[in-house]
Amino acid sequence: MKVTETLPTCCESIIGDVGVIDGILDRYDPISLQEMKKVRLMNRVDTKYVTTKSVLARLLSMANSEYMVQTIDSRTNMPYYTMYFDTPDCHMYMEHLHGRKRRQKIRVRKYENSGTAFLEIKKKNNKGRTAKKRIEWSGGDDVGYAEFIGSNSAYKFSHLSRRLENRFRRITLVNRQMTERLTIDSDLRFHNIVSGKACSLDDLVIIELKRDGMAASPVTSMLRTLRIHPAKFSKYCIGMALTDDALKKNRFKPRIMMVNRLTRIVTGNESLFVSHT
Repeated sequence: MKVTETLPTCCESIIGDVGVIDGILDRYDPISLQEMKKVRLMNRVDTKYVTTKSVLARLLSMANSEYMVQTIDSRTNMPYYTMYFDTPDCHMYMEHLHGRKRRQKIRVRKYENSGTAFLEIKKKNNKGRTAKKRIEWSGGDDVGYAEFIGSNSAYKFSHLSRRLENRFRRITLVNRQMTERLTIDSDLRFHNIVSGKACSLDDLVIIELKRDGMAASPVTSMLRTLRIHPAKFSKYCIGMALTDDALKKNRFKPRIMMVNRLTRIVTGNESLFVSHT
């Protein structure tokens, strides 16, 4: 595994890719947050793809006639923060590791530009559909959080602890028919709250196609042209596997090998995670 223990200086090629991507997004028609409410897909089928920033630039160049880009205060690449909960024995991680079709994740998702945060429960059923419920989060031990988790998941809030932090930047595209979203996550960083270990995946890009059912999507043929194929990827599980040496991770080793082929995995302590805020 290509791992270094210190944060490298910024890679010129990555910086160049970011500049190219920003320039391409400037050519997209914008869609506002208010307009985005028309395409909220809370019960959906998700398909993920994994690539690099240089390939992403090519995809974005191909897609601008079919998609609009979410724009908030002239910004199109937004910073996000996620904090994942799990049980002391990492039951949610282990459910995924063992290939359970029905599984859940419980997290806090914060939109860093606005400061708005939500406590979210994501459920996946045995048909691959994803449903999400959420309430606003202000921190602390609000009794409402316990009621929300107890009513909508298989867990009790009192049995959960904070396990993993994740930061990334997200571009959101919407097709012109307003029937699907395409989220594009990059600059992934993880910090394991228990082990103290952190890692970053600077050049990796996670693309997620979100739609109701398996309706035809204009981006799927573009992805095939670029030889980007569907790939299962859980930010929580990969982040945990990379930052906790004690965890079992056999099922995730092929994903970690794929990540290692695409980008350098940089590991360190919490300062690596904090330095990228």
